[in-house]
Amino acid sequence: MTVLDNRALNRALLARQLLDRRHTMPAYEAVEHLCGMQAQEPHEPYYGLWSRLDGFQPAELVELLESRRLVRTLLMRRTIHLVTADDCLRLRGLHQPMLEARMRGVYRREFEGVDPAELAAAGEPVFARTPSILAEVGRAVGERWPGVPPRVLGDMLSSLVPLVQVTPRGVWGRKAPARNTTVESWLGRPHDPATTADELVLRYLRAFGPAASADIRAWSGLSGLRESLQRLRPRLRTFRDVRGRELFDVMDGELPEAGTPVPPRFLPAFDNVVLGFDDRSRIIDDAHRGLSVAGARFVLVDGRVAGVWQPAGTDLQVTLFGPDEAEAVEHEGDRLRAWHGLEGRTVVEIRR
Repeated sequence: MTVLDNRALNRALLARQLLDRRHTMPAYEAVEHLCGMQAQEPHEPYYGLWSRLDGFQPAELVELLESRRLVRTLLMRRTIHLVTADDCLRLRGLHQPMLEARMRGVYRREFEGVDPAELAAAGEPVFARTPSILAEVGRAVGERWPGVPPRVLGDMLSSLVPLVQVTPRGVWGRKAPARNTTVESWLGRPHDPATTADELVLRYLRAFGPAASADIRAWSGLSGLRESLQRLRPRLRTFRDVRGRELFDVMDGELPEAGTPVPPRFLPAFDNVVLGFDDRSRIIDDAHRGLSVAGARFVLVDGRVAGVWQPAGTDLQVTLFGPDEAEAVEHEGDRLRAWHGLEGRTVVEIRR
């Protein structure tokens, strides 16, 4: 069986994540191809699309959100993702058991004495009537569970009831509270019944592969993926990584040459190109892995995490972990700064 080293896997990942070059593609199609974009921080997907798409402007994503073709909702790993409306409807039922299980794990003690069906039945009509902050609905239904804080009841409801965060939350240049309404109220129809994970596995491999079953589980939060992979095996090709793990891939998945040059790229916080694996060694060193949890915005150099960036007043502040390609990083930073409307300069520091 062919062994793919981390550099080969890195080049495949960058190509499938649209980071090998800027692609000519509508933002809607990019979000659909990527199986959604992590969007806990509501403006981060704008940066992710800018790094991937030629000529992307925020107004394109704003229009998709306001027309309800894209939505921000709780899905993979029980985190907020920006997904197409169709994916919201198709994937919520599949993810529902995982969402409830993770919620119970977080609120094990608080959940004692709370009947989930009763809580959902109490909260759903409140969300459907008026888009609301989670804690507001927690207070509205809290008389039945006086021992549970409204904030906790609201967070439980976000897993029990299919919700979307409504605009103007997520609109570029605007700050707005996270108000939620039901999927059915916002999109006009309920989510689909739960199905197998087979199609989601195939889509993950097209956007992230080749990958091991543990990687798909780490990205999605779902269990039972081995069964899907066994059903799909006749339609997949397999490799090994340097650890000896079996990697699965779609037959036509792009596998660029390991030596293919790639430009520096600026990633948003929590980008799935880094978070989408159990073994992230194809893109980030273990020494920097903890920065993902802290919400760092990464800089890729030669396809790997090599620094962090953030706006700093009117400047763009970049800290690299080494001097490689500092000039090219500064040039890409100037492009991002101009797109962002920062009128200062790009400041690149080397952390030695």
